[in-house]
Amino acid sequence: MTRILLVEDNEMNRDMLSRRLSRRGFDVLIAENGRAGVEVAAAEKPDLILMDMSLPVMDGWEATKRIKANPSTSAIPVIALTAHAMASDREMALEAGCDDYDSKPIDLPQLLRKIEQLLAAPH
Repeated sequence: MTRILLVEDNEMNRDMLSRRLSRRGFDVLIAENGRAGVEVAAAEKPDLILMDMSLPVMDGWEATKRIKANPSTSAIPVIALTAHAMASDREMALEAGCDDYDSKPIDLPQLLRKIEQLLAAPH
């Protein structure tokens, strides 16, 4: 089963998205802040990470940089999730090491296409 780490501090967003992904056959791991996201990624080695960028403790930009800097987690694809839909945010996400970017509110069919594309890509 494909494991996705969802790093999201908003309980309503986390619950809604994790349930929708679970119904589509994904095993969803949860982290509520950036530091926990880095720790869960290193311990569990998920197949893909959905990273909110506005997080407490450690933001998604820094968490992604740390995940990509760690040789044991650097190949895990990361999709940035942010309410900021400006072009500069997309560029910042890619510079931080994210493999793709999606804006909130989540368009689930679009996000699922991005997940499938990244999972199918060679790492």
